[in-house]
Amino acid sequence: MEFIRGLVNLRRQRKSCVATIGNFDGVHLGHHAVLDQLKESAKNADLLSTVVIFEPQPIEYFSPDKAPSRITRLREKLQQFSVHDIDRVVCLRFDETIANLSAAEFVDDILLYALALKKLIIGDDFRFAKDREGDYQYLLSVGQEKNFEVNMTHSFTCDSERVSSTLIRQALANGDMNKATRLLGRPYRISGRVVHGDKRGRELGFATANIELHRYLSPVQGIFSARVFGIDDKPLDAVVYVGSRPVYKGKRVILEVHLLDFDDDLYGRHLQVELLEKLRGEGDFSTEEELVEQIQKDIENARQSLKLNKQ
Repeated sequence: MEFIRGLVNLRRQRKSCVATIGNFDGVHLGHHAVLDQLKESAKNADLLSTVVIFEPQPIEYFSPDKAPSRITRLREKLQQFSVHDIDRVVCLRFDETIANLSAAEFVDDILLYALALKKLIIGDDFRFAKDREGDYQYLLSVGQEKNFEVNMTHSFTCDSERVSSTLIRQALANGDMNKATRLLGRPYRISGRVVHGDKRGRELGFATANIELHRYLSPVQGIFSARVFGIDDKPLDAVVYVGSRPVYKGKRVILEVHLLDFDDDLYGRHLQVELLEKLRGEGDFSTEEELVEQIQKDIENARQSLKLNKQ
């Protein structure tokens, strides 16, 4: 899969394509349907299948204080696009220039001149350009004039609910990992590189690997049983904490992984943490002694949860 970042680089590598555009946060079952249609259309037309995404996401640019949590960061999206065998992913910086393009300018400058678009596949709620003036009907009209085809994909439902990133965020926030798994089409994972922390876990007797989240917000918080990928050939069992450490008056959300029956240096390793079951919320502990007692319970509960998940 080819990854192209930026409009200038895209113009330099201009190739005719079938494309789709969106946030693809989560790359969930609804997105899978779009990607499957994209691949089939590209194959039939002997063109490149191309996914166009923006960083930051438009809502993060316009209303950073109101932007929802990210289900997947850029690297995780790219991993999923690769799984779906997409030919190329184009990541454009969403800035003042792109935000102020009219619908006509967006079509001419990005779809036709930069992408060399022959066919566009979009969701039924797709809007684009300044003041969201562009939509499916506009694209149909201009497509006939400028010789490109536009196809719409309809909402994808699961258990009678429309699959959406919003619905998945709600499931994750509620700790309903089974529902999130159904809607995503896979267990929910957070990935990142292990960085140096303040060593508090080791001082308490529970060594942890600290992972940098690189997210505006985290869609999950609490204690989870988990499997960790990226260390051995097989996943390792773990108990995971995602939160702000209220007992230490923490302000930023962190992710800490305590691997069960494992003790080795993991600094610099890139890990994928698969959250299986939410064991409890953050909790409010006034002393380290209370915290240590609860961590011991969490480890035992995680072992039981992991045992059940393997049956």
